[in-house]
Formats: sequence, structure tokens, C-alpha cells
Amino acid sequence: MSTTSLLASLPVPDRAARLRDALLAADFTADGLLERLGAAAYAALARSETVPALRATRGDGPLDTLVRLFLLQRPVPRDRARAALPLEEALADGWLAEEGGDVRATVDVRPYGGPEGEDWFIVSDLGCAVGGAGGASGHGEGVVLGVGGASTTLAGLTVRTPVAAALDLGTGSGIQALHAAQHATRVTATDLNPRALGFTRLTLALSGAPEADLRTGSLFEPVESESYDLIVSNPPFVISPGARLTYRDGGMGGDDLCRTLVQQAGDRLNDGGYAHFLANWQHVEGEDWQERLRSWVPLGCDAWIVQREVQDVTQYTELWLRDAGDHRAGREAYEARYDAWLDEFEATKTKAVGFGWITLRKSGAERPSIVIEDWPHPVEQPLGETVRAHFARQDYLRSRDDAALLADRFVLAPEVVQEQVGLPGAEDPEHVVLRQHRGMRRATKVDAVGAGFAGVCDGSLSAGRILDAIAQLLGEDPVLLRDRTPQAIRLLVEEGFLEPAAAT
Repeated sequence: MSTTSLLASLPVPDRAARLRDALLAADFTADGLLERLGAAAYAALARSETVPALRATRGDGPLDTLVRLFLLQRPVPRDRARAALPLEEALADGWLAEEGGDVRATVDVRPYGGPEGEDWFIVSDLGCAVGGAGGASGHGEGVVLGVGGASTTLAGLTVRTPVAAALDLGTGSGIQALHAAQHATRVTATDLNPRALGFTRLTLALSGAPEADLRTGSLFEPVESESYDLIVSNPPFVISPGARLTYRDGGMGGDDLCRTLVQQAGDRLNDGGYAHFLANWQHVEGEDWQERLRSWVPLGCDAWIVQREVQDVTQYTELWLRDAGDHRAGREAYEARYDAWLDEFEATKTKAVGFGWITLRKSGAERPSIVIEDWPHPVEQPLGETVRAHFARQDYLRSRDDAALLADRFVLAPEVVQEQVGLPGAEDPEHVVLRQHRGMRRATKVDAVGAGFAGVCDGSLSAGRILDAIAQLLGEDPVLLRDRTPQAIRLLVEEGFLEPAAAT
């Protein structure tokens, strides 16, 4: 199908405000759905299971009608549709189509709650919203997916400070552009798939957001040498043989697309700007995966790279074959595709694939901070402020030698608690753990000095004076204690357990 016909098949956004008013009037919102469907049916929708929601919407109210039309994609009688929305406009603009005496939706319209309680709507291809693609390959390579776990993860970890210019690279249905429009003066959204840009336009219009500058093309080609204060991208990062599915497969060998994207981002970031990516990377036999990723970081940028999950090549292959519905293509075809994936991994000596987040910050520092870690543990979203604070701490630590560090004052981060572990009745604990209950939810063991130091950090005394007092209590040489402790203080600051008093 040609680009013109692909775009012509999408609704026209010109009167989206009228449709939005109708959706809001019917309480077709994230909160309204939860109340109408109930927690069990609402959760089942996220798993692409529709039967509970069908049972919950057997009434004839406007909200029942809209759920059946746009979420469950079932035909409804014209009279019911007319009672729920401006029917003639919706038909004329292409949001609905006639089917005998009924009408049906032409696109998936899904309520989505913004970070400040905004009522937004994400528009995507039918059958390709929450719960993954679930066989989206049947729609052809130009399919545009809606909101999934990866989309919300990226939105949650993005730093949300006001910026002049933001770039959503590989925008898809436009969720990242929608978020960026709330704190960026100008938003540019790009995609290799022109149909995706059409959906982004619909998502922004139906959500009442400003229009974005929409451009077609791959990677940074559409923006040439322009620079931005914020870059976000949930790219087609899947490492696969060939490029059958535009929404998923990067079309480059191995993890080259993610590497290229990260390396080229440095030249497109303004000073102090952030770039956030979701990515996959190869674990290659005989190679340190952390060094592989370290080589991706562009000059002049600090980086924080977090590996959230690792799958061996068989698990990885099965995940993405099922995501595309290939497991329903017949045993022979499925096994042939499975074999082709394993051939690709064997040829590149890939033993596993990692998934995670990559954040760059254009610091221009002579000694860039590059933190790469494996963190599969639960975290608390949104993480945008946690990410911003991480890089602020790197700036602080980079500017302090040990003498300056000991002269500074610190406070214990408000979300940190102390846990003591030991036998019941024992006079002293076997070990003491500091634990965060927000953000990354880290935990770290500390010795008696570390526990005592953290416990009295309230911003009133310098680190050096606290250590002198601890040395007196423990009967230690204060000079030796001052010499050996700064590295432990740096680690507590770097991981967010302690904050410089001036920053609070």
C-alpha cells in the first residue's frame, strides 16, 4: 500500500476537540474505565483479554458504547453511537465506519492518565494497544502500536524540566511527544513510518495538546544538524534476522541501531541536555557487556546505563516470535524462523541479550561520569527526578576532592531507613543496612562507622567533625579515620543515601 493511501485511511484530526468533549462527558477516561469495568476486567484488558470487559459493558450507557467501540472494537448500533458522540462528524472524519446497520471504530482510542492527572488519549491501530502486539504482524509492517510497558517506562524515567526544544525519535503513536509537549516549547517527532506520524497527530489533537513538528525519516536524518535540550527514543531495538516489522526490527545487524543512535545523540544535545533511550544489547562470548556499552557513550556526555533484564538467546527468540504472532503461523514456519534467529546469534557469538535504559547528559566534563550497572530489582516510577538527581550528584562529586568532601555537611535522604540484622537478644547487630524506599530502592550494608555517620547527618556538622567524634567514641585515630572514610562517603552520596546539605 502506498504512503498516500496509508495516511488517507486514518481519521482527520480537524474536529478532534468535539470528539474529545464527548469522550470526557461520558467519563471515557483512565479513572472512569477503572470505576466502570472494575479492577479485574481493567487488568484483563492490559493482558489483551476482552471477555471480562464485554461482560461489564452490557448496558446501553454512553461509556459502555465507547468502551465497546474503541477498546473492544465491536460494532454497535447507530442509535447507541449517536447517543455517545457526534456520530455524523465521527463518520465523516473517519473515526468510525458504517457496517450494515451498525458502526465500528477504525482506530483504537485508549484513555491514558497524564502525570498531573491529565485525561489523554492514545490513538493506534486496531488490536495493537495495551498488552503488546499480540499478532500485530497480521496488519503488515506499517502497524502502529499503542501504549505498552516500554512506552510507560521511558515516559517515567525522562527528566521533566522545562526545555526549549525536545525531540521524540521514532514516535510511534506519539506518547513521548505528548509528554514532552507539557514542558517543551517546541516538540519535533520523527518516524521512519509515515503512518506513525499520522497517529501522533491524532494522539496530540485528541489529547488537547499542541501540534508537533512531524518529520519522516530514519535516526537523526530528518533533523540534520539541529540540536535539542531533550531527546527521547523507544526505537525498534529488537535484535532479529532481517527487518520484517517496522515497529520492532531496527534493520541493522545486531545492536548496531541502538549503538548508532546513542553515539550520534551527543552531537544533537545542547549543553546540559538529556537523552533517554530504551535499548537492547548483545552479550557476546569473550566480551564484557559493560565495556561494550561504555564504547557507545559519545564524547562530552555523562551516562547512566541500567540493565534491567538479561535473556538467553532462546528465551529472547521465543519472546519476540510470540509477540509477532509467529507461533500461530504453523509449526513448520515457526521452527524455520526460530532456527534463523539462532543462526544469527550463533554467527555473532551472541549468548544473551540485555534490555535496559540509557541516559546521556551533555556535561562537557573532562572526566565524564559513566555509570553502568545491572539492576533487575523493583523500582518506583516515575524516575525522572531520580535520574536528574543522579547526574547532579555526579557534578557535585566531580568538583570535590577528599578535603572539600570532609568540609561539607550532609543530610540523610528522607526516604532512607536503617535496618539492623542479628540474632534476637544479641547486644550488637551482625550488620546494618541502609535502605531506600523510593526511586531505585537501593540497599547497602554499612559498618559501625558508616551507620554512625549516616545516623547523625542532619546538615549541622561537617563530615570531618562527625568523623572526629566517631573516632573518639570508638577509640580510633581520627587522622586515620579521615583518611580511609571519604571513599565510603562518596559511594553513599553517589547512590543517593546522603545528600549535600546545600542541595536540600
